[in-house]
Amino acid sequence: MGRSPCCDQDKGVKKGPWLPEEDDKLTAYINENGYGNWRSLPKLAGLNRCGKSCRLRWMNYLRPDIRRGKFSDEEESTIVRLHALLGNK
Repeated sequence: MGRSPCCDQDKGVKKGPWLPEEDDKLTAYINENGYGNWRSLPKLAGLNRCGKSCRLRWMNYLRPDIRRGKFSDEEESTIVRLHALLGNK
């Protein structure tokens, strides 16, 4: 019962590293149309990937609001303080 698997049953779906052209297609489609239904997005965007792969690529690598780089001094002191308080969990 429940949903069928996203990627396991799809034959012909590309796996492995993303090409820059695929990143460009995904970014262009989302910038123009937004996102919402990740299962139908790959077909509409012209990608041979599963929806889960597209979602993970967007959320973890391509979103414009992803912060990259070093932690600020304030963030680092917060991390150290909370680690001292909570320890490794």
